[in-house]
Amino acid sequence: LLARRLVQAGVTFVEVRSNGWDTHQQSAERVAKNAGTVDPAFGSLVADLKAKGMLEKTLVLWMGEFGRTPKINPNAGRDHFPRVFNVALAGGGVKGGQVIGASDKIGATPHEYPIDPPRVLATLYQGMGVDLDTVTMPGPGSRPIRLIDAEPIPELV
Repeated sequence: LLARRLVQAGVTFVEVRSNGWDTHQQSAERVAKNAGTVDPAFGSLVADLKAKGMLEKTLVLWMGEFGRTPKINPNAGRDHFPRVFNVALAGGGVKGGQVIGASDKIGATPHEYPIDPPRVLATLYQGMGVDLDTVTMPGPGSRPIRLIDAEPIPELV
């Protein structure tokens, strides 16, 4: 509710955090508990934005900074794993109702249409109207640096 009200008031970027996802121990129980809180909240936010006619102009993104190992560690947890991760997007002009990419059957390696974090960021930038050809000056050695060196995910926009 607060996130929607902030967007209604004109705030252009709202971050809602949920701690406790660093599940190196007892992963199954902790993820179930966290998801039991976050999943309905995410769904409620999307439904609320849609009911208020705000969803098409508001991008809702649910992600972390990495995935989790496909194998359970000795503490019944999962460790940091940057090779495979997931992102959920809603609204903001995103074409919904689809899954893009897949891992192998145990979640160890990208298998079908791998997407890396720079492509996710390029897609977000494009959705926000940021020119992907923007160059910043100066970079190391006084050379120009491109803002993002990746292409957006065309299936999303």
